[in-house]
Amino acid sequence: MASADMAAMATDLPLQGITVMVTRPAHQAAPFCRMVEAAGGQALRFPVLAIGDPSDVDGLDALIDRLDEFHLAVFVSPNAVERTMHRIQARRTLPPTLQLATVGIKSAQALARFGHQVDICPPNRFDSEALLETPELQDVRGWNVVIFRGNGGRELLGATLTARGARVTFAETYRRGIPDADTGQLLHQWSRGDIHVITITSAEGLRNLYAMVGQAGRLWLRDTPLVVGCGRMLDTARELGFTRTAVVADDPSDESMLVAVQKWAEKRNQTHE
Repeated sequence: MASADMAAMATDLPLQGITVMVTRPAHQAAPFCRMVEAAGGQALRFPVLAIGDPSDVDGLDALIDRLDEFHLAVFVSPNAVERTMHRIQARRTLPPTLQLATVGIKSAQALARFGHQVDICPPNRFDSEALLETPELQDVRGWNVVIFRGNGGRELLGATLTARGARVTFAETYRRGIPDADTGQLLHQWSRGDIHVITITSAEGLRNLYAMVGQAGRLWLRDTPLVVGCGRMLDTARELGFTRTAVVADDPSDESMLVAVQKWAEKRNQTHE
């Protein structure tokens, strides 16, 4: 093949010859994997978060039964939407006076699949800080707010809304955990230099990956380039001893993560020329 043709192929397929580790939960990984493969890359699925049932199902159902008491429901992630809406639809309809808010556009799209339009969603920067900057949430005095989320998580959203005068209830609608995974094949590919970049969208997921690969894999892990979903993850990466500065996507959506991976690949190709 002529060099000009090879250059054209590289332009058309920016991830040609690159293996991207995809760490999204197993049930959410397929769309991003298809995008990586369409760009010429190889997607290596290795989920670092397992999504399970909440610890108090009865308590969640009881809260759902009294949603009429709330002014606003906030969904922090697509998982929160999926897990909560399935339980709501099994018991009741959403109160017509209940406003719906999401931290990001993917959660808003998930709500739309259940037939509900989101009322409050930040236009960009899909995180708690961006949601708190929306005009609708500046004066929430006297509001009853329920925040649907996984176990644990950041307290910023609830603490800030409380400081602004709202009464906040947290509802655990799913639990995150470490998947039961066989790392043997992963370590084998690392030993061959066949893993070029890792995509990861949460600090918890990065910590899980660090734990999952064990002592044997951490040297390879720390030396593998990272593409992360938010700037806060840089502190976690440094804390865990990563030797390269991670590439930060504009947000953790599939589209933004792919753009960030392609930017990393472009710089890599320029270095190798």
